[in-house]
Amino acid sequence: MKDQLDYYAGRVTAGKMSRREFMGKAAALGVSAAVASTMFADAVQAAGPTKGGDLKLGSIGGESTNSLDPALAASQVPYANLYHFGETLVEVAPDGSIENRVAEEVEASADAKTWRFKIRSGIEFHNGKTLTAEDVMRTIERHSNEESQSGALGLLRAIESMRVDGNVFEVTLDGPNADLPYYFADYHLMIQPDGGFDNPAAGIGSGPYITELDEPGVRHLFRRNPNYWDSNRGHVETSEVIVINDATARMAALQSGQVHVANRVDPKVAALLNRAPNLTVRNASGPGHYVFIMHVDTEPFDKNELRLALKYAIDREEMVDKILRGFGSVGNDTPINAAYPLYTEIEQRAYDPEKAAEHYAKSGHDGSPIILRVSDVAFPGAVEAAQLFQQTAQAAGIPLELKREPGDGYWSEVWNNQPFCASYWGGRATQDQMYSTAYLSTADWNDTRWKREDFDKMLLAARAELDPAKRKAIYADMGQMMHNEGGLIAPMFNDFVNGVNTAVQGWIDDPTGDMMSGTYSSKVWLAS
Repeated sequence: MKDQLDYYAGRVTAGKMSRREFMGKAAALGVSAAVASTMFADAVQAAGPTKGGDLKLGSIGGESTNSLDPALAASQVPYANLYHFGETLVEVAPDGSIENRVAEEVEASADAKTWRFKIRSGIEFHNGKTLTAEDVMRTIERHSNEESQSGALGLLRAIESMRVDGNVFEVTLDGPNADLPYYFADYHLMIQPDGGFDNPAAGIGSGPYITELDEPGVRHLFRRNPNYWDSNRGHVETSEVIVINDATARMAALQSGQVHVANRVDPKVAALLNRAPNLTVRNASGPGHYVFIMHVDTEPFDKNELRLALKYAIDREEMVDKILRGFGSVGNDTPINAAYPLYTEIEQRAYDPEKAAEHYAKSGHDGSPIILRVSDVAFPGAVEAAQLFQQTAQAAGIPLELKREPGDGYWSEVWNNQPFCASYWGGRATQDQMYSTAYLSTADWNDTRWKREDFDKMLLAARAELDPAKRKAIYADMGQMMHNEGGLIAPMFNDFVNGVNTAVQGWIDDPTGDMMSGTYSSKVWLAS
């Protein structure tokens, strides 16, 4: 029987047998559907990429207010859309290294203050215009403009000057930064014609797919770019992003075959999905974290005693067990974990209702309800996690009141606007990038309103420090400061968990970000 199965698998690899034929032959030999599906997938994978087919993603994180303007992307659907039509100068590879994309060469001065990016020739925007170093500079100019509202603005404020020298884009910083290429891998910084100044939401880039349909909050359709420069990417004919914010509906769409991939699989159903013959759950541990964020400049969260009370009032172990169910690890009220190479472990804060009650009494809070806003779209199990938080806080005498918010508008009306809410971060490639995006005083995505001059100085000192050991020591002090005084309650670091149909080939468990760090649509292909 094994020889016969190997023969059939070889015909699949050679492109001479379809899935239906293989499954039929395997069934006739008494092989279970699950085993046959795995063998077929292995055979197709061995054959390498094939072109064609219509790929569909069922995604959480889509709203009617979404835009194709890269500057404004803040949730999963806009994030996925950007990697269809856009490209950045460089990308972060699954092993954490920098991979050149629009830039074919990157070099730095000895002091890491001046960086030169040689722009790849032969790249064409979807409107037919050739991509130039001028387009790159204009893109960075738009995102570094204080009026841009770009999620990358905080990363770009250290730029002192920019210029174009032929096919080279050159950046000079106000201080050394060995991590600068990682900044330009930020998904907001998709290169656009003339930087997107004319029409930033046009959905025109140089990526592997051309925008064909844009229905915010409903669906987005992209078609393969016939003039794309990289033959190793962009295999399917069309790729569609379907907005399915409800977790039950999203998993049902995956199981029924309506979509090939579903993101943000709830750990509660992951084992069930994994038993389905045509599905597999793919997960990768990385820097992503599920959080509750407090504005440290807004009452009552402007008192650190209250912040400490809430931090001691959360049972992280219980939350990881009941919400993540093995797909993650315990957090410790900083955005940094062992996924970062310069991480230093901090003594773990444990649930302690007595300490929570003590800090709560010291805060002088008047006993009125402390409102925590939450929504299903914040992260899988967010409502259940908030309910657990409410129960453990109650045991410490802290009156936590939950306000459940609708998913549509959560990322525009609640997150980064309301003083206490559930949220998530996908993490970043380096500690400097994570801190610069969300905890530098001038960062637009500073969603805890953490604005400390001493912290800023440490961040800039670490950025300029080229000795890894000294840099690590600075980061350790920064992490301890945030742990003790910050507005971040980080109970858990989540795995990136996705449900994938076995017809999808080429999937990589990428620890640097969800959905293969956004690049799933350009790297996978469909078995026939």
